Amino acid sequence: MKTGLKDVLLVAFALASCAAPAIAADVKAGDLVISQAWSRATPGGAKVAGGYLTIENKGAVADRLVGVSADIAGKSEIHEMSMDNGVMKMRPLDNGLTIDPGKTVKLAPGGNHLMLQELKGPFKQGDKVPVTLQFEKAGSVAVSLDVQGVGAQAPGEAGHAGHGDMKKTPDHSGMKMK
Repeated sequence: MKTGLKDVLLVAFALASCAAPAIAADVKAGDLVISQAWSRATPGGAKVAGGYLTIENKGAVADRLVGVSADIAGKSEIHEMSMDNGVMKMRPLDNGLTIDPGKTVKLAPGGNHLMLQELKGPFKQGDKVPVTLQFEKAGSVAVSLDVQGVGAQAPGEAGHAGHGDMKKTPDHSGMKMK
């Protein structure tokens, strides 16, 4: 009887391991550590996608994220989202984003993020989308965005329709940019 239970547990563990979403490995560039790089699957015909990640500066000098590029996008920018009199506004951060020494900057839905525009193809859950981040001091850094479900709010979430509060999910499809 013990062998049967052991086999059932082994199979259950194996299935659970296969179902766990892949999380991007940390990338180190100089004093910076880039982690939790992800995006959402895009609905058919979408021409924009957001990219999210965490940047930790373990050094003694500030660095600045000054650019982003991706072969799958015709245009890529660093964006900021903010509320102004109850209206969500989005704009490019033309001067980049500073990562002060000893600090962590998180690019996340509803806040600062990477904006990939003029997409050449859809993002599908489970894909890895290569992007290149350009830092003032650390230089060019290649990372892969792990594509999560359409409504995911963080890496590792399924985020598909019917789960989570889609009202909280910023949708770039109808937004106008300054």
